[in-house]
Amino acid sequence: MDLEARSLQPNVKAMLLAKLREYKSDLNNLKSEVKRIASDNLNLAARDELLESGMADALTASSDQRSRLTMTTEHLNQSSDRIKDSRRTMLETEELGVSILQDLHSQRQALLHANNTLHGVDNNIGKSKRILTAMSRRMSRNKWIIGIIIAVLIIAIILVLYFKLAK
Repeated sequence: MDLEARSLQPNVKAMLLAKLREYKSDLNNLKSEVKRIASDNLNLAARDELLESGMADALTASSDQRSRLTMTTEHLNQSSDRIKDSRRTMLETEELGVSILQDLHSQRQALLHANNTLHGVDNNIGKSKRILTAMSRRMSRNKWIIGIIIAVLIIAIILVLYFKLAK
């Protein structure tokens, strides 16, 4: 897990390494708790054995020792089960976190691609607007030129007719 976390991107790596350190410390705490419980139970059993060695009834002491041993074993098994459950939960959480991070990464890539495409479309729209504005100006200028040519031709026709009819 540690190697996988270190091979990821820096922003993801820091978060995963922090979680990993937290899980490792939890695991170490649970291990030390199991050791402490086991050693406490062993110390209690040894003390009780010393105290009970002077007792006359060895069968009662033996059955007490067996019951304590059974109880200690049950506590140890329960602690081991809790550690296994904690570890399984930690692994499931880590897998879920990795899955979520992968999904977020792919969504980020999709958003960046859409943003780049949008900028490209925006640039193309700007170019199209400039081209259309230039075409509109040329069209308006051509209309004025054609209007002036028509007016000059009409004036020329009127002058030709006036001089022809006046002579």
